[in-house]
Amino acid sequence: MPLPTPSAGCECSGCSAPPGRTIGCAFGGAGVISWGILFYALIVASPAIADDTGWPVALVTLSFSSGLVASAAAGVFVGKWLDERDPRLIMTVGSIVGPIGLLVVAFAPDLAVFTIGWVIAGVAQSAVLYQAAFTVIARRHGARRRGAMTILTLAGGLASTIFAPIVAGLLGVIDWRAMFLILAGFLLLTTVPLHWFSLERSWSPAPHNNTTEVHTVSTVVRTRRFWMLELSMLTLAAALFSVTLALIPLFTEKGMSYELAAWALGFLGAGQVIGRLLYVAIPHTVAPWVPLTATAGLSVASLALLALVPGPPWLLISIGIVAGAVRGAQTLVQGSAVADRWGTHNYGAINGVFAAPITLIGAFGPALGPLLAVATGSYSAMALIAVGLAALSVAFARFS
Repeated sequence: MPLPTPSAGCECSGCSAPPGRTIGCAFGGAGVISWGILFYALIVASPAIADDTGWPVALVTLSFSSGLVASAAAGVFVGKWLDERDPRLIMTVGSIVGPIGLLVVAFAPDLAVFTIGWVIAGVAQSAVLYQAAFTVIARRHGARRRGAMTILTLAGGLASTIFAPIVAGLLGVIDWRAMFLILAGFLLLTTVPLHWFSLERSWSPAPHNNTTEVHTVSTVVRTRRFWMLELSMLTLAAALFSVTLALIPLFTEKGMSYELAAWALGFLGAGQVIGRLLYVAIPHTVAPWVPLTATAGLSVASLALLALVPGPPWLLISIGIVAGAVRGAQTLVQGSAVADRWGTHNYGAINGVFAAPITLIGAFGPALGPLLAVATGSYSAMALIAVGLAALSVAFARFS
């Protein structure tokens, strides 16, 4: 999955990266590993953690959500850093902080320390997951960012496909604490060198064209368009995250075994790859609101099917793959939204502010599904609420 090397394809001047290294190496390989370990591992392991500790599943996922809240807050700082400085240092530091957080999680004697571990891991997420990577891509590739973002997310979409079965398999032979110790070591040994040896040591300030309007955070957030975009992405993220991150209990409620439901979550990740490939087919000339409206409309249909179809397992898995494709497209729509509307100058700072509330929604996504299921009496009813949220996203998208 190599992308152009800095010397051949970088939009900025003054980039300095080791020759022959590609952004695909760092963001493809490190992205799969980081997403699989820092995000999907807990989603798969939460029932086992609850069974072993006696902590309610909802509180386990809320602890994880606390880490995503930390990621949202830290993401604003990371975006500003990447606008002004090189990505090598901050992304490498993130690759070190992540394993430290997982060590705290693995040795946590109680829920409070468990939560602290995920807060530490959340700070690392802000530096190694999509938001930081998209900022680097927008800075490096400029107008050619769509293809680079797609290649990055194609790799990242494989994270659940690879790691959901791995985590389920590990939990079949060792306990969850040992599993997180193994994952922490693997994360450290793989992503630190990928980031350190593959990213720029420095780059010069982004070039400015005097004929192009320069947008800042303060000017953008005062526009109606920004808030319509924010509301549309917030409701869409809430709908997709609450259902897809609760796919295992949703499917087990419909009679599927835990092991098969874990595989279904992995297949959902494969569906994300399909959705990102379809996103590339959208013409560059369409208005920016069109991809968002189409994605929100498809989410309404796929989530309704997940809520209403009782089985059989092969059909549920197929619908899950479609929902995964919609979620995969949503990632790219979100990643390109700011640049498509306001350009790449100050992208990191503007996108940091734009993405923070969406990250917060994602933070409570793992807990939102179970909490709504408890409130409504079933995961199917929870999915119907998500359909309503997706419908709101369609309405807001037209004005974005």
